Formats: sequence, structure tokens, C-alpha cells
Amino acid sequence: MKEARPIELLAPAKDLECGIEAIRHGADAVYIGAPKFSARAAAGNTTADIARLVEFAHLFSARVYVALNTILRDDELPQAEALAWELYRVGVDALIVQDMGLTRLHLPPIPLHASTQTDNRTVEKVAFLAQSGFRQVVLARELSLTEIAHIHRACPKVPLEVFVHGALCVSLSGQCYASQACMGRSANRGECAQFCRLPFQLVDADGQVMASRKHLLSLKDLNQSDRLEELLDAGASSLKIEGRLKEVSYVKNVTAYYRQRLDAILKRRPEYVRASAGSCQYTFTPQLDKSFSRGFTHYFLDGRQEGIASPDTPKSLGERMGTLKSQQGGRIAVAGIKPFHNGDGVCYLDAQGRLQGFRVNKVDNGRLIAAGPMAPIPPRTPLYRNYDQEFERLLAAPSAQRRLSLDWLLSDTPWGFALRATDEEGHSATLSFAAEHQTARTSQASQWKTQLGKLGDTPFALREVKVEMQGEWFIPASQLADWRRRTIERLLAVRRICYRREVAVWHPTDTPYPVQQLTYLGNVMNREAETFYRTHGVQQVAPAYEASPVEGAIVMFCRHCLRYELGGCPTHHGKRLPYREPFYLVSNDGRRFPLEFDCRQCIMKVKMEE
Repeated sequence: MKEARPIELLAPAKDLECGIEAIRHGADAVYIGAPKFSARAAAGNTTADIARLVEFAHLFSARVYVALNTILRDDELPQAEALAWELYRVGVDALIVQDMGLTRLHLPPIPLHASTQTDNRTVEKVAFLAQSGFRQVVLARELSLTEIAHIHRACPKVPLEVFVHGALCVSLSGQCYASQACMGRSANRGECAQFCRLPFQLVDADGQVMASRKHLLSLKDLNQSDRLEELLDAGASSLKIEGRLKEVSYVKNVTAYYRQRLDAILKRRPEYVRASAGSCQYTFTPQLDKSFSRGFTHYFLDGRQEGIASPDTPKSLGERMGTLKSQQGGRIAVAGIKPFHNGDGVCYLDAQGRLQGFRVNKVDNGRLIAAGPMAPIPPRTPLYRNYDQEFERLLAAPSAQRRLSLDWLLSDTPWGFALRATDEEGHSATLSFAAEHQTARTSQASQWKTQLGKLGDTPFALREVKVEMQGEWFIPASQLADWRRRTIERLLAVRRICYRREVAVWHPTDTPYPVQQLTYLGNVMNREAETFYRTHGVQQVAPAYEASPVEGAIVMFCRHCLRYELGGCPTHHGKRLPYREPFYLVSNDGRRFPLEFDCRQCIMKVKMEE
């Protein structure tokens, strides 16, 4: 019989609070930024906080992965090595890395995961990373179900991590240099300035304006919540939620939503099993469109599709509530069936396509009274709620409990009594207590079960109480409560002792790299990384763009294609746009970025003008 495959729901953690709530709301693993060298420089965490998160996560057999995934200078390698050891000592389960120079350091025996920043799109790349020692590979967001399945068939033993929710980078991850080129802030060094969310004009070679002041590179957010089973069948083992800069309410809501969807699949598909322990109960109903989103897309899961961009605004629209029915100054009637609340945030796109919004001061007899002056809004304008006051109030309070099922066995011994606690994973703790056998006047079984069920703020929930007694004995409630407390403490110690981290000692290999020449796209910024690639057969290794900028370089590689979005793709539409190429993106400060359309690879390239 084929062994069931563990499926991991992987949630983001900006900080300790987010990490704990991610676990509490159902994550099998969380990923969090290291104190330094994380691809989200604004989301670094102390090792003390990471240690506290590890302790909490491991209670539920959940894992903690730490992002150490920037490219590094030579002088930073000793710091990164020391940090890797520090993270290992506090119990971290794996490091997510991009820079291959790290693999040549004296690392602790901790698994390495290949970050999506290593541009993992092909069988050859995934196979190389696995053969080189990486224990999990984060696939590029742009892959289709067919491509994921192809990689899984070719590399069946490699755990594949796929993004299922959150913000999308328009450029291939690890292959975006626009922020560095224009703002001096490297995305590969954790300092992305979000160039792709800026407004642009699109002009042709003759200066004709094809689109004006639109966020032409800004994409909608990923949402694969209705495609999880297909992803599992294609070979995904880890389902990743994006959002290491998101607030705790986002983490709670999105994690809980995906936990419920995934649990429904696991319940009827025994070939897949959950990768951690415990079950969750929520005080709210998770709903994805109540958290930050730019609208949703499946991206390229089914191949190239229309409507993946969010050109009107890079900000959150939220939940569609209806359309404007009528307006009298600051009093607005909405044609819709969803209720508003005092304090809600409402937004809409004006006639120029600009995002506008207002706060609801009061809901009066079905009409919204705005907090402040209101500009006229045309009738039938779609209205969205991007802040739900009542929903956020629910999430601001304790909103989930995660509990491990627990069975008790209470028995008598020649010298007193024994109490055994066994959790859902089979961990057990038994304590014996010397006590006199006093005959009870009435049956005590019901009282014992009640007392043993008082598990309070422990991570356990009662499943069953068994009593095996040779007589009807009396046990004082206070005494049994003390035994319960001491046995639970012992069981928690057993769980901590029995938790086993994966051990992974890095052994250098001579596995050939898929290509023999690396341009600046290889992101090689230190001598150890260069040596790594040369050891694996690469003949020429150029320095990273951050170390040596390339004049006229391609700074973005995008599956999102503006020629396709405008209906003029020769391949898919069979026609060209009535404008002369090359096309240019023009930023607000007048800089021009030539576009190159590589139809063979189905890639749009954004260049720096020479």
C-alpha cells in the first residue's frame, strides 16, 4: 500500500504574534524572517522571538522555517554562518536560502529549502537542487498545473512548495532588478521598492499614448483556494500563503480559510495526511475577500488567461458590496444585500479610474452617512468594502483555539493509583501516586471524568476517559486535580523530548548545473557562490547586477504581457496592435523602459533604456 503523503499548509509570520496566530489558526508550518538577510528586510525578527515561536509550534508538531534568502557580500558570509548556527540552536526546522555561497560554509545539520528567488521553473533546476542537497524546493509562481505535474513526475521524491494565496510579483522571482536599477534598493537584498506597483504610460515608437497613468505591471492577488485538490494531485506537498508583511488579522483569516478547505480534502482523500497535529475551532467565519486583496486570479495555473492584472489601483479593493443607488451629499443608498457597519471603509473607482474612498460614520435606516464631505459619485458605481469594522473586531479578540485530543486512563495499583495521559499522536505519560484506598459511598466515575476534563488553557481537549478499578474508591477532587496537572506537565515534556527535527548534513556534490554560463541573472555576489557554480561545471560566472550594473539590462522578466492584455498577441490573438514597436513604459518622472516581447518563451522583458 502506498504511503500517505503529508500535506503542509505553510503560513507567513511577520513577527512572533503572527507566527503564533498562524499556528493557532491551523498552519502546519510557518516561515518567518531572520534577524538579518531576509528577502523582506522590514520583517526581521530576534532569535529570542523565533525561539518562542519554535516552542509553541513544536507543541503541535508544526515546523518553523526561517528565511535567510538574500544574496550576500563576502563580508556578510561569516555573519550568515553564525546566524545559521544560532537559529539551529533555538530549534528552527529549516532555512530558506537563495545564495549558494551559504552551502559552502560550515553549517549546522539543518535542512535547506531552495527559495523561490532561485527561479525554480524547470525539471533540470529542481533536480539539480535536490541532488545538491536541498530538502524542499519553492516553485515559481508562474507555473501551470501541467508544469507542476511534469516536475513532480520527474522528481517524485522532492517536496514541492507552491504559492496558493497572496500578492504576486510580476517579474520572475529572483530575476527582478528594476528596484535596484531605479531606486538603488535591491529586491534580491530584501529591499524591494515595489516598482511594479507604480503608474505608467504605455507609448509606442512614435510617441502615441496607448494607456495613460495605469498601474500596468500591478497584478491581482493569487487565490487557489478552489484548486487545492488539483495542486495536491499535481504533486504539491506544501501550500504556501504569501504575506510576511501582512498584519495579524490577515494571517488569522487566510490561514483559517485554507485550513478548512484543506481539511475537507484530507477527510475524503486518505492518500494525503495532515503534516501536524491538533484541530482548530474558530469564533468567526473565515472569508478571503474581507482581508487585503487587489482582486483574485488563478494566474497561470491553467496557462495564459485574461484578467490577471489590476491596472486601476495597486491597493486593496476588498469585498464587493453592491452599487450606488442614490446620493444626497454624504448620505448614500446602496443597491446590495450585504449589511454595512459603523466604521466600515468603503472604496470605489471614479470616472478617471482612480481609487477613492470614505469612512462610514453611521448606518441609518440602510443608508450610509459618510464621515466627512463627499464628492458626487455616479449612480451604479460599484462599491467595495475594504475595511469591515465588525469582522476586524472579531479578529482583534482571541479568534481560534487549537487543541490536541487527549485520552485518560485512571487505574488503581497496590499502593494507590496511576494516571496515564495519551495524546492523538500516541505520546503518553503515566504517573503513579501513593494513596490510601478509601471505599466510596457512591460511584465516583462521573466525577472523575468531569475533573479530568478540566484542561483549561492547556493545549489539550478531552476525547475519552477510561477507568479501570478493582473497587469503588474515593479520590478527593483536589487530589485528582493535582494528579491531572502533574501528568499534563509530564506529557508536555514528553512531547518536547519526542519532537524530532530533520537532520541534514550538507555534502558537496559534483552534480552538473543545467547551464555552463551565468550572466548577472545568476545573482552571484560572493566568491563562495562563484566557487559553488564552478564546482558544478559552470565555465563563466558574471557578477550580480547589484555588484556590477549592466547597461541596457533587462530588469524584469514577466509572464504578464501587455501586448496580450491589449488584445494584440500574434500567438494567441493572431493579430498585432495598430501601433509601431518598440513599446515603452514611461514613469511619472519621465524615465522610459523599452519592452521586448519574447514570444518563443512567452515572456515580456522590461529593459533599462541605454
